[in-house]
Amino acid sequence: MIRSFFYLPDKGVTVDEGIGDFDTWCRREGSILWVDMCKPTDEESFVLTNDFQFHPLAIEDVISEKPRTKIDDYDRYLFLVVQVVDYVGREEGLKVSEIDMFLTRNALVTVHYDDHRLWDYLYGRAEKDERLMRRGVDFLFHAVVDTVVDNYNATLDILEYEIDQVEEDVLGMPDEDTVKSIFTLRRDILQLKRIVLPQKEVLSQLARPPHNLISKQASVYFSDIYDHLVRINDVADSERDTLSSSLEVYYSSVSTKTNQIIKILTIFTVLFIPPTFLVGLWGMNFKYMPELDWEYGYLFSLALMLSVVLGLIVFFRRKKWL
Repeated sequence: MIRSFFYLPDKGVTVDEGIGDFDTWCRREGSILWVDMCKPTDEESFVLTNDFQFHPLAIEDVISEKPRTKIDDYDRYLFLVVQVVDYVGREEGLKVSEIDMFLTRNALVTVHYDDHRLWDYLYGRAEKDERLMRRGVDFLFHAVVDTVVDNYNATLDILEYEIDQVEEDVLGMPDEDTVKSIFTLRRDILQLKRIVLPQKEVLSQLARPPHNLISKQASVYFSDIYDHLVRINDVADSERDTLSSSLEVYYSSVSTKTNQIIKILTIFTVLFIPPTFLVGLWGMNFKYMPELDWEYGYLFSLALMLSVVLGLIVFFRRKKWL
């Protein structure tokens, strides 16, 4: 599906669907055109070659759907590939999709194969807020990139919440599911960093004037997006360290519990060693043993074993082993 937004100073914004006369529209003085292509067919993709005459290598990148951030300067236009990230869940991890953008002197063409919610937001802005189109195509280009980066912030907020939950689990009663969550969240944080870092490099190029398609006024706003990406990367590093610390706490907790169990089992073993020794002593088959013919020998042996056990318990308590 193709949806286009055509702006003229005297007519405002006109919204159209389907293939239009884009070549003619772009030649109109003072016009701004945004063409958004969602899951384009072969016939719709032909617009990129026929109407806009983009380079075959750039069109090949669009069709191949390789999710890799890049920016190519073809003098007459800029070709930018960015990635949209969404957090699905601890098991599923991050969902990554691609947006291809062509920026010309007065037109922006976006191509994507995922019907993301951010497009509804951008469509609404383009229809209701005429300033988005009136300020220039470079500011429209900025609005799309800025919305993508804002979605990174939303994804990172969800990951931070999940990490806080895992921290509470680690400090409470951690189990195997807890350590599994730690590893999956670390995977997602690292994947987010691998996406943000190349985006940051691309935005640093757009933020450095001069550029023939991006005005000095707009480059300041791209610099702000770059700062956002730097912050996202720093927060991701911090959250990764938090997960590493949580993993250490988990292993420490497991080790402490294991040592506690071993200590209790060792104490029980020590408590039963003296009675076992006494029982073995009186169980030997000697004919002459003083206690064998004594009327109270059995009660004496029980009392002696009980006294030894109680004495050991008191000793362990004084040593704070119990």
